[in-house]
Amino acid sequence: MTVQPLSSAVAKSTGQEQGDPAGAGPPAPARTTAAPRPAGSRLRRTVRENLVAYLFLAAGVLCFALFSWYPIVRGALLGFQQVTFAQPAQWVGLDNFQRLIDDPLFLTAWKNTGYFTLLALVFGFAAPFVTAVVLNELRHGRSYLRMTVYLPVMLPPIVTMLLWRWFYDPGPGLFNNVLEVFHLPAQQWLESENLAMVSLVLVSTWANMGTTTLIYLAALGGIPGELYEAAEIDGASIRQRLWHVTIPQMRFILMITLLLQVIGTMQVFVEPFVLTGGGPDDATVTVLLLLYRYAFVYNDFGLASAMSTLLFVVLGLFAGVYLRLTRTKG
Repeated sequence: MTVQPLSSAVAKSTGQEQGDPAGAGPPAPARTTAAPRPAGSRLRRTVRENLVAYLFLAAGVLCFALFSWYPIVRGALLGFQQVTFAQPAQWVGLDNFQRLIDDPLFLTAWKNTGYFTLLALVFGFAAPFVTAVVLNELRHGRSYLRMTVYLPVMLPPIVTMLLWRWFYDPGPGLFNNVLEVFHLPAQQWLESENLAMVSLVLVSTWANMGTTTLIYLAALGGIPGELYEAAEIDGASIRQRLWHVTIPQMRFILMITLLLQVIGTMQVFVEPFVLTGGGPDDATVTVLLLLYRYAFVYNDFGLASAMSTLLFVVLGLFAGVYLRLTRTKG
């Protein structure tokens, strides 16, 4: 006689009691699928859950629309109108742009702006990088020197301009006093056509290099130290480590700061407005300074808007290159 296991006998008897001759147990309940909710209810629930976020987003979009997008569109439209705000605006089409081209100061302003940008790249692009490399090599007093380099950025621009006006003063100015100590002739820093633009570039470089220097310091801190150690083991000098390790590792940062500096220097206004007024003999008239004259000296806002539209297009090209580079890097 064969003895069945206790578990099999119990399972078989249980199945027979429930009317299942095979003893397979109770049937599985049928699955029911819930009816999909309407799209409108899902949308209302999403809006209700994110209402606060949408309110903050709407406030930001409204601020941009009122204080950024609307002035851009309005300024572009004014470029095609004759506007003095004393009489109703008249649509003149491309006449403002034709008048710009016929103005002899138009090309002069663009040439001066380009010259200022070129000088700013020579001085203002190299000085922050060299300063950052030197500060990165220091072992003591680095934080204090960082603050010292960034201090000019925190000064109001008008204070900076007045300070440098005293430096450049042809009489008791600091620079001429230094030249006198070395028995060198005094210079007319802001009154000379050859020195005026260079003087403005020095002011701009000193006032704005702090931010770029900190960016370079952050980038230098991200370079792996193993690369410098390997270069030292191979016997590389400081110049070789700079050329073969530092610059290749910072190539993207250098390119981005170069484009941003071009965009920023092409909008130079405070330096020539305060220090030289565009002189001597229009040697420091820039695009924004000429735009200011059109609007607030000649009271021709249509011509000024046309000038700003052209500047917007030129800067937009550089901004497109910047976005292209950042997208490629990403």
